[in-house]
Amino acid sequence: MIGRLLPGTTLSRYMARKYLVLFLGVMAVMAGILLLVDMVEQVRRFAGRPLGFAQALQLAVLRMPSSLYAVLPLVALLATLAMFVGLGRSSELVIARAVGRSALRIVAAPALVALGLGMAAVAVLNPVVAATAKQYDQLAARIGGADTSLMSVSRDGLWLREAIPEGGGQRVIRASRASADGMHLSDVSILAFGPDGRPQQQIEAAAAELTGGVWRLSDAKLWDLTLPNPERDATRADTAALETELTPAALRDSVGSPMTVAIWDLPGFIAALDRAGFAALEHRMWLQMELALPLMLMAMVLVGASFTTGHIRAGRQGRMVLAALIAGFGAFFLRDFTQVLGENGQIPVALAAWSPPAVAAFLALALMLQLEEG
Repeated sequence: MIGRLLPGTTLSRYMARKYLVLFLGVMAVMAGILLLVDMVEQVRRFAGRPLGFAQALQLAVLRMPSSLYAVLPLVALLATLAMFVGLGRSSELVIARAVGRSALRIVAAPALVALGLGMAAVAVLNPVVAATAKQYDQLAARIGGADTSLMSVSRDGLWLREAIPEGGGQRVIRASRASADGMHLSDVSILAFGPDGRPQQQIEAAAAELTGGVWRLSDAKLWDLTLPNPERDATRADTAALETELTPAALRDSVGSPMTVAIWDLPGFIAALDRAGFAALEHRMWLQMELALPLMLMAMVLVGASFTTGHIRAGRQGRMVLAALIAGFGAFFLRDFTQVLGENGQIPVALAAWSPPAVAAFLALALMLQLEEG
């Protein structure tokens, strides 16, 4: 059996297949662990709410894809360590090196598999994560008694929905543009609905400003839709005020997490945010991070392999595995750190997204070349 590993193409197929199986196995184990942890977290989060086992399980299932997606680089690292430690214990790695296969040739197949898995994750798993994350937010908001969605952005501008403080109705606000903090709106249309869902009032205003729990309207025209002839009885006002329960922080957060937007829709969503006047730096950062994910998975394979392909025979396997874990976690947290810097605008978005996987990959390759025994 081992003899069949000696030809290069057969060895590469064997390594690729073995890594793929281990990657899927580690991912399944991680999914199970995350599901259990999320169930406990949902029970703790909604401790004061009537949350049954079925709802807790549903919330955990909806949350699990995004949690698993976030730790894919660690899955790639753990699968790499499991693979090369296993090859070392079965002496397959020693035999492959003895017949002249370099460490780079041995690692090439798993690295390419990780690259392909990263592409598949971005193309297929990312939209699934976006859909389930949005459903999770909506379900969690319903259970928690909060509004499910405050704002949406489209080519027509931005749409905002809020509860009317008194009367129990709803108010829908459309604006063509907004300031970066969302507190100043331009070209505003407001439609107020009563508790029965029927429209009661329409307002057109040149601008609206959120301040002190009040929408302050400028150059407004108001229609009372409960009257027989709303246009005849319409009134104009230089200024008007509408009470609101919105806060600037809630308004900014209502733009939505970039995770809830599929990568195929993200460029259009970023363009819509730009047209609406919102800062889309966080969404641009997320887009670049997603595009760099395949390279990050491949870098994790190289990091794990650089510590476990040349020292198995030295009797220091445990220390090498620990060093690989430390290096992998370091690259993972460096990625998160540069993401924060990119979202804050302190470094360019492309540099923040692509530098951690590139640096990790090059350092791992340099270490493998340095320790290569020929």
